[in-house]
Amino acid sequence: MSQLIHEVMTERPVTVAPQVSLSEAARKMRDADIGDVLVVDDGMLRGILTDRDLVVRAMAEDRDPAQTSVQNVCSAQPVTVGPDDGIDRAVALMREHALRRLPVTEDDGKLVGIVSIGDLALDKDPSSALADISSAEANT
Repeated sequence: MSQLIHEVMTERPVTVAPQVSLSEAARKMRDADIGDVLVVDDGMLRGILTDRDLVVRAMAEDRDPAQTSVQNVCSAQPVTVGPDDGIDRAVALMREHALRRLPVTEDDGKLVGIVSIGDLALDKDPSSALADISSAEANT
């Protein structure tokens, strides 16, 4: 069983620049079959945009997705973990903040990956229902 974040994280998460439109970010999410993109500027994490952010902060507010930039809707200063943090820390942060994913950053804020609740489920209990769901092929 893995004990450190860098052993279970996704090393090359999908990213967008802060000035990218919501439409472009949503297409990236669709094409990669994921529910979030990380907002990065010059290698540094600036925020996270989730599918829920698109609905609650953009669509529900009648924002034009082609004219609204990611930086205007994303969650700035997201909760993060470090690559050498233990997976128990990630679990505790996800519980405390009701999160499904955590960006992984170095001490200086440089993005190095992302870890999801599914990644942790696969590591902690590969036979759990969540692990099965997380490893299943996506519905199209």
